[in-house]
Amino acid sequence: MAGRLDGKRIAILATDGVEQVELTTPRDAVVAEGAMVHLVSLSDGKIQAMNSDIEPADTFPVDRVVGQAPPDEYDGLLMPGGTVNGDKLRVDEDVRYFVKAFVDSGKPVGAICHAPWALIDAGVAQGRTLTAYPSVWTDLRNAGATVVDEEVSVDGNLVTSRSPDDLPAFSAAVVDAFAG
Repeated sequence: MAGRLDGKRIAILATDGVEQVELTTPRDAVVAEGAMVHLVSLSDGKIQAMNSDIEPADTFPVDRVVGQAPPDEYDGLLMPGGTVNGDKLRVDEDVRYFVKAFVDSGKPVGAICHAPWALIDAGVAQGRTLTAYPSVWTDLRNAGATVVDEEVSVDGNLVTSRSPDDLPAFSAAVVDAFAG
């Protein structure tokens, strides 16, 4: 039986400090629908995932370095959260370019928890309706976004979510977005 995402290539943008369940749950959902995923990060090697920002979890091999991963090679972008992950990604110039290229192209982008920080720093949050982890809400408002307290917000090509509690709804919404 064919999956809804057969032939789709999805970039997962993450680095050390990523919340493991926010990486694995939506990744597994898109792979189960037939997508091919690449873990894109700041450098080669492996990234260290975390549980609740405090306990080291598993490591994951990096497939591509963000500065060497052309956005046009992918059909969608998935950005898991984690406070440290989100903070490290948002300040990287290559990450900002990568995220902006996806949003500007109209390709679907899924961001959960602290990942919407990268949307702010890429300059693509203004005028959008988004959600995130509550500690990010003020940053989103200051960037010109409308913030909603919902498990998933879909605004055009942007799918955002608040926390690991929302992963079932987030995973379903990103599969729908990536399926077109």
